[in-house]
Amino acid sequence: MLAVIQTVENGYEVRFERHLKHSVEKVWSWLTDNAKLAKWFSELSVDDLREGGVIKFDMQDGTFEEMEILELKLHEVLEFTWGEDRVRFELYPEPSGCRLVLKEKLTKVTAHTPRDIAGWDVCLDVIEALLDGRVIESRKDIWQVKYEQYVQAFENITKDYPR
Repeated sequence: MLAVIQTVENGYEVRFERHLKHSVEKVWSWLTDNAKLAKWFSELSVDDLREGGVIKFDMQDGTFEEMEILELKLHEVLEFTWGEDRVRFELYPEPSGCRLVLKEKLTKVTAHTPRDIAGWDVCLDVIEALLDGRVIESRKDIWQVKYEQYVQAFENITKDYPR
């Protein structure tokens, strides 16, 4: 299921939701432990896990973009800057595990936006598979299908979508 994309004040919000069969604590570790984080988003690393701390994005050219942690509540919320945007993970306990919500607040939609959103969608699939002890054979194939769906979704939601 695709993320929900909504127009909000000063931009757009993309909201993903996954119901996972694992505890909040276990899922949290996949979001904040660098060894686990590297298995689903190898360019990200937590440098300083605290409000005001830093998450680094490896640009793969020897440089790093630093993203500030805006909100941190242990096992509940991790929100950080993402360029001009914001990424927010929320965890909610459920009887059979937890609910993971990922929100990205976009200030504008660009031609690159569907690529990023498809990437987040695949990342969430990979986290779930890793938690369940499964392997996703081809992230690229899954990403390609989702990318095409998100291109259409953004075309439908904004008249300003760059073609």
